[in-house]
Amino acid sequence: MEEFNILEHNFVPKHSVLNKKEIADLLKQFNISIRQLPRIFANDPVVKALNAEKGAVLKIVRKSKSAKEAIFYRVVVDA
Repeated sequence: MEEFNILEHNFVPKHSVLNKKEIADLLKQFNISIRQLPRIFANDPVVKALNAEKGAVLKIVRKSKSAKEAIFYRVVVDA
């Protein structure tokens, strides 16, 4: 049986893991600390599929009718 890849599902928006420089730039751009970002649990299926570890920041790009795309950020935390 073929393993299902959740990242290829139509209803799952594009997720990517930011590198350290991208995280620093993001926090500087919005003048926030990493603790102020919304959270996503380490046991989330997408987090597992990306092999993201605690403290990683995910960039989520969702389709939007009004803006074509909407970008969200989440920091991975323990469940």
